[in-house]
Amino acid sequence: MEVAGHGGVAHEHIVIEARPNAHGIVVLRHTGSASLAENVEIIVGAGAHLEVVTIQEWQDEAVHLATHQATVGRDATLRHFVVSFGGSVVRVNPSVRLSGAGSRADVYGIGFCDADQHLESQVYVFHEGPSTVADVLYKSALQGESAHTVWIGDVLIGPDAVATDSYEANRNLVLTEGARADSIPNLEIETGDIRGAGHASATGRFDDEHLFYLQARGIPEDEARRLVVLGFLSEVVQRIGIPELETELIANIERELAGGVLEQAGAPA
Repeated sequence: MEVAGHGGVAHEHIVIEARPNAHGIVVLRHTGSASLAENVEIIVGAGAHLEVVTIQEWQDEAVHLATHQATVGRDATLRHFVVSFGGSVVRVNPSVRLSGAGSRADVYGIGFCDADQHLESQVYVFHEGPSTVADVLYKSALQGESAHTVWIGDVLIGPDAVATDSYEANRNLVLTEGARADSIPNLEIETGDIRGAGHASATGRFDDEHLFYLQARGIPEDEARRLVVLGFLSEVVQRIGIPELETELIANIERELAGGVLEQAGAPA
């Protein structure tokens, strides 16, 4: 599904439902310019497998505020991806309720934030049923004065969510001076019977050792920096599992890099 803005204010309500034991992929693509308020409801029935990819390729002046509310049933899987490149202010907040026993959510995101751009995601995962699994990974690269990303990750493991396995992580790579990344992971556990739970966050600049390793093998410095950034973001892109879309997104990252100046910085651990 493609949403093409032509200026002005727009409102949108989308319902995506995967019936029991169904398999499907939905791609939401946002282009053009608009001020968009969007509400997406996602229902994943028992035994179903659903992948939802939302891509923000807005023009520079666009504003996009979105909430994705998902419920995942027994033995069902939701794979949710947020990919943000363009726009002035883009805030996409996924909220996932793992209600059924054995349900799973993979919640991933990448962003490339340029000068005077604000990208934000507030992720909420509620482990309600037993034996539920969640894997959350968001990565962003920032370049340019006043480039700003905000990531807030909230995971709640409820009192009935025994045998839960949950992990969330956020990684940010700052490419130039003047860019800022805010990252706040939160974890709340209301039962003592879990398989595992954790969270992590790291923000940093280029790793000099990575650059030295590549340059020692005859790769010029600019190309070495490009390879480091591509490798950093590709970890998430390659999890999408749609080869044509993965190729397109890598090309978008290349264009973003070509439009900026990479100064020496260091990478998160």
